[in-house]
Parts: sequence; C-alpha cells; structure tokens
Amino acid sequence: MIKPLQKDDLLIDDMVGAEGGEDCFHVWWLGQSGFLLKWDGHFLLFDPYLSDSLSLKYESTDKPHVRMSEMVVVPSQLSFVKSVTSSHNHTDHLDRDTLCAISEVSGGISLVLPEANIEFAKERLTGGMIDYVGINETTVTSMKPWSIEGIAAAHNEVERDAQGRCLFLGFCVSFGGFRVYHSGDTLWHDELVDQLRGSPLDLALLPINGNKPERKVAGNLNGREAAELAHTIGAGVVIPCHYDMFTFNTEKPDEFVASCERLGQAYKVMEGGERITIQRSKAM
Repeated sequence: MIKPLQKDDLLIDDMVGAEGGEDCFHVWWLGQSGFLLKWDGHFLLFDPYLSDSLSLKYESTDKPHVRMSEMVVVPSQLSFVKSVTSSHNHTDHLDRDTLCAISEVSGGISLVLPEANIEFAKERLTGGMIDYVGINETTVTSMKPWSIEGIAAAHNEVERDAQGRCLFLGFCVSFGGFRVYHSGDTLWHDELVDQLRGSPLDLALLPINGNKPERKVAGNLNGREAAELAHTIGAGVVIPCHYDMFTFNTEKPDEFVASCERLGQAYKVMEGGERITIQRSKAM
C-alpha cells in the first residue's frame, strides 16, 4: 500500500493553514482525480473519491478494484469545503459515500456537474445536502470566487444526451487572474484544444492511466499524450493523475515525465496529500 506524504489531521492542518492571499493558490492531490484547490481562503474540490465503495462493490467480480494507495483523508474532515465538482457519473468521480458525507459535515455543498447528469446524480446522492449546478461544454457558471467553464471530454467518445448535452466534461476554472484546467476523464479529441483557447493556463490536471480495452473500462490519455496536451494548450505546470488507485487500472508516471522533459513542459509528480503552490510567475 502506497503511503501518502501527509494525511488526516496533518493534511487538514496544512489545508486550513496554507496562506498567501491573492497572489498564489494551493493544490493538494487526494488520489485518483481528486484535487483540492485553495485561493484567498476559498476552497474548490475536484472529483473526490474518498472511500472504499468501489473496492467493496467489485470485491467478488472479475474486475476487482484493489486499492493501491492509502486514503489521505476521510470526508468527515472536510467541513470547510462548500464547492465540489463531478466530471461524470463513474463512481470514482461521483461517489455517494464521499459527497454525502462532505455535504453533511459542511452543512451543504454546491456540486458542479454536467447538466445532463443531474437526475442521475440526484438519485445516487439521495439524502445529501446538495445544490446541483449544471453546466455544459463552453458554458460558464459563476460561484464566487470561481468562474467554471465546461470543456467537452471523450471517455472514450464525446457523448451527448438527446438534448445535445455532454455526459463527460472537464472544468476550466478562472479566479483572481489564474486559470486551472481539470480534464476529468478524457482522451484527446478534435474539440479539446479549441475549447481551451483563451488566457494562459497556470495549471493542468490530466489523467495518465491510458486506454487499454483489456481492462474493460473506458480509457484516458496516456503519459505521452498528457504531456503533449499540456504543451499544446500552454499549461504553466501539468500534474498527472488517475493512477496509483486501483491495481487493474494504473500506470507509472515514467512516460509522462520523459515526455515532459523532451518537450520542455514544466510538471510536478505529486504524492498523496502533497501540496503544490502556484505563484503568479512560477511554481514552488
């Protein structure tokens, strides 16, 4: 079992105590595609999976979800989180055990998700104290201080419902002159780069576990593709994710690192519970 850099009370103290005002922001990796963003005292939680619900669900099947990394924090410790995202309906991005627990301890959360997925989410998260904020590709919602734009994601295709609304999204978040892209689960597709054009991206959070049909799950960018996408969209720094959670669906970050080095793309490979601080002009 992979141990995190910091966890539980030590991690919470770091989250709550991290300062810096308006001239920087902080990001912690919580495992899989879960990241906590903090800017000027405000928190935004991307796609958290902080339970063992999938391990229990698939324990006696031909697709066991054997956890590789220790959990960094339990949801009941995140009472300061009010804004959360869910990029799509897969449980490691829309987990009842995680989201309902956070909503209870925080007194209610706003959940930003694809508009097409709201009814599904309401059924899965019955009983949660949750305000559902639906968005679609290239539409923007404002949840001060965050401005969140939906970016189409292909997992494995760009799928839309009967009304043309995306079932899989990434999120481009703007705040205080900064811009962060969390891709959700995605492959590279024709619309992706065009939808990310605009002001420079300070940070990109991209999956690297790849697309291997023998795993019997939808795929993602591999390490080389993630590095090349970050370079193409001009990300100031790129962080890999969606690996080291389940033994059947992971990759090592070696290819990602080698590709970033070849391209001259700034990157950071994080440990669980680790923090990166992004300044207006550099990463620390």
